[in-house]
Amino acid sequence: MKDQVNNRIDNYGGSLQNRCRFALEVVEAVTKEIGADRVGIRISPFANYNESGDSNPEALGLHLANCLNKCGILFCHVVEPRMITAWEKEDCSQSLLPIRKAFTGTFISAGGYDREDGNKVVMKGSTDLVAYGRLFLANPDLPKRFKLNAPLNQYNRDTFYTSDPIVGYTDYPFLEDMI
Repeated sequence: MKDQVNNRIDNYGGSLQNRCRFALEVVEAVTKEIGADRVGIRISPFANYNESGDSNPEALGLHLANCLNKCGILFCHVVEPRMITAWEKEDCSQSLLPIRKAFTGTFISAGGYDREDGNKVVMKGSTDLVAYGRLFLANPDLPKRFKLNAPLNQYNRDTFYTSDPIVGYTDYPFLEDMI
């Protein structure tokens, strides 16, 4: 969908509408098959991993939000612009707020949140829900730890995306196991 990597010259390239066409066709097909109340999408218009950015990520996100509203899907899960890479976050002037205001379904933000940051953005109305991917991976009882303000296991990035079905995904200790 991003203009820095989509070099197509057919109906799926060029304009913003064309670059978003495939994703929206998939959403429409899945919605038709199983119902909009069971469909969500994750987008990262601001991400620029491997030089795959967009010259106007806010316009991309807004266009998608408005089109997704027409599909009536349940949620839109969006990666914060502060996540400059999968490993780094930084303060930035860009915000998901315009996309959040445009999307009428449940809005989920992801982007290196901790308990305090997540609570703040929900309370400010900047998002409906917060995704805690890496924290949840390392803390299978994350809601309990948040409730008790208990210490968190640190995730080990070296074990992400490995072929080992156990190490890194199911071997983090529960809070009870640590006491």
